[in-house]
Amino acid sequence: MSASTASSTQHHVDLTESRAAHNYHPLPVVLAHGEGAWVTDVDGNRYLDCLAGYSALNFGHGHPQLIAAAETQLRKLTLTSRAFYNDQLGEFAAELGDLVGKEVILPMNTGAEAVETALKVARRWGHEVKGIPAERGQIIVMDGNFHGRTTTIVSFSTDEEARAGFGPFTPGFVVVPYGDAEALEAAINDETIAVLVEPIQGEGGVVIPPAGFLGRVRELCTQHNMLFIADEIQSGLARTGRTLAVEHENVVPDIVVLGKALGGGILPVSAIAANHDVLDVITPGSHGSTFGGNPLAAAVGREVVAMLGTGEFQDAASRLGARLTERLNGLGDAVVTVRSRGLWAGLDLDPNVMSGRDLSVALMHRGVLVKDTHGSTVRIAPPLVASESDIDLIADSISESLADAIR
Repeated sequence: MSASTASSTQHHVDLTESRAAHNYHPLPVVLAHGEGAWVTDVDGNRYLDCLAGYSALNFGHGHPQLIAAAETQLRKLTLTSRAFYNDQLGEFAAELGDLVGKEVILPMNTGAEAVETALKVARRWGHEVKGIPAERGQIIVMDGNFHGRTTTIVSFSTDEEARAGFGPFTPGFVVVPYGDAEALEAAINDETIAVLVEPIQGEGGVVIPPAGFLGRVRELCTQHNMLFIADEIQSGLARTGRTLAVEHENVVPDIVVLGKALGGGILPVSAIAANHDVLDVITPGSHGSTFGGNPLAAAVGREVVAMLGTGEFQDAASRLGARLTERLNGLGDAVVTVRSRGLWAGLDLDPNVMSGRDLSVALMHRGVLVKDTHGSTVRIAPPLVASESDIDLIADSISESLADAIR
């Protein structure tokens, strides 16, 4: 790296660190351009993006269909608020509902907003439909969960870094071990409203529950008249090789929470999807968002739905994911565990070899961008438009980085 290159990169790093709050710990790379699965930094160095915006960029950077949909709508109408109808929202709601098999959607912006919306809907349903007294009721959540960072959501996080200093916390949540059907059943009582679960825990390191767990969640929710809320913000929209990750277990949640890739990597778009018997508890004035369901977001979301309707991206995730899994499983003893589904993998490293952060930095120097989590774990989630040679580059770069660390 030349002195001028280092100076340019350092300028952006220093300015961000001095003027933006320190709520992230980024790798020291300053990105300026993206196309497909690849990004370029301010000095012209190219990198394979293997984080894909935590799956917000499932379709890659600047997908031409999504850019065209956004540009067309930008020139027509971007925002009305929900005080008026617009010509995109109804179509978006119908098309997204059909894609995920639900009758109604409630659009929001960020994933955390969508989770908050699902919790509000569940609580009102619990009071008005199930008959739980006001100010009572519980929602069961999972250990190791990640649903966002709002005050209510961190109230039931088990990550102390996300919780520390943000109390007092919102009551009404019970935590059980992820994937433990017996513990879940034992936690249910007459005032249990819902179970909130990630079909795969992304932030936890691509943690997949035991086979049959999601089916048991469905059975228990039906048996005890509770809502099954599936947070598919990271796992949904083709990442795992299916439109929704719950499809791997052939289960149907009562509420599906969607976000990230729903905005095509262009703008924040989220939604919950359910049937009338659940979502009709929401009435005018009881919930809303100035930007939720705006025509620009709806137009982009419609294009996302159309692209997913071809099955192309689900097939790509399955095919490329199988190749990635095979390569990762051959990396040797320095990789303790490989967890994968579709084009999404979590690697647990031998901490005596290197940490997740160390591997992330080593890969950055080889032109591959990943992100560590929980110390010794690295997540891999390239855009679904990656090529087979991109997948091989990931595995080869990890192999070389580990070999250098062992020497």
